[in-house]
Amino acid sequence: MLLDRTTHKKTWRRLAGTVSAAALGVGLLAGCGSGSADKDDKADSANAPAAAGAFPVKVEHAFGSTTVDKAPKRVVSVGYTDDQSILAFGIKPVGMVDQYPNPAGQSPDINTQWPWVKDKWGGTKPEVIMNNGDSGPNYEKIAALRPDLIIAVYSEIDQAAYDKLSKIAPTVGRTKAEKEPFSAPWQDNALHIAKALGKADEGQKMVQGINDKLAAAKKAHPEFANQTAVALSWYKDSVTPFTTTDVRGQLLTGMGFKGQTEIDKIAAGTFSTQLSPERMDLVDVDRVFVINDKADTDALKKFDLFANLKVAKNGKVSYLLDSEGPAAGAAISQATLLSMPYAIDELVKSVG
Repeated sequence: MLLDRTTHKKTWRRLAGTVSAAALGVGLLAGCGSGSADKDDKADSANAPAAAGAFPVKVEHAFGSTTVDKAPKRVVSVGYTDDQSILAFGIKPVGMVDQYPNPAGQSPDINTQWPWVKDKWGGTKPEVIMNNGDSGPNYEKIAALRPDLIIAVYSEIDQAAYDKLSKIAPTVGRTKAEKEPFSAPWQDNALHIAKALGKADEGQKMVQGINDKLAAAKKAHPEFANQTAVALSWYKDSVTPFTTTDVRGQLLTGMGFKGQTEIDKIAAGTFSTQLSPERMDLVDVDRVFVINDKADTDALKKFDLFANLKVAKNGKVSYLLDSEGPAAGAAISQATLLSMPYAIDELVKSVG
């Protein structure tokens, strides 16, 4: 299970001092977001159609407000999963984050090949402006893409990083109400991005469609309401559960399960926590969903403290492959407009 972006918050303030003057030089930035473009830019723009909607639009966010004057044509996604929400509206980002490490030499990028995004990307190959685990985005690459909008919603950027990005192009940060990175409801993130793209009404309809699908799953399984559920991973030789505010926890409660709020307390504002052996009781609940690929799943099954829990002995653990096979775990972990319908189907299927 890929946790680098979420297990520990990156020190983005450290990033502020590492960007060279050349990366944000006046000469390089002068053309960013401008009306001029060379032939390559025009070709790229053909793969990234402009959003349709009413402009200008003003978006309030954690770092202030950003006005998007006209329909964006060249959008860069700095949030880990923001590219999928942008794709949902028919816009192909020219730059994105590789949330999952792409195997060396593999093409196309695994992050463009998930079952729920593959058709949307088609043959387009976006520039990777950050890999999961990097200290921050590559500002020089972003500037070279000449974006007219940067989306950094499902992201942990701080004010210093936002200021650098906003010098390149209008930048929309995470929602204003989000106290900790990665804690906003998936619906809020989706609607936030929709507004920035001039697609507010379309975004509302998409979110409602997913909420309806969640409601249908809840109605079909009334027993969920009496069960406490936890999503977790085996990470660095530890059982690592996700909080109720994390997208994985939000998905489970959205389907009707009760959340394990005691995990939230020890996580202290982060999206997950690694359990010490004496706190394994926190995941001995009615239903557990394990998100790992095969090697880590096998390791967890051999971990006696987990194997001896009542939930494991009672056969109430669903093992969901992360990036392998149907990649149900990735769909659940991303919780985007595109992955949510797939994730809901896979979760329901896993409980029989």
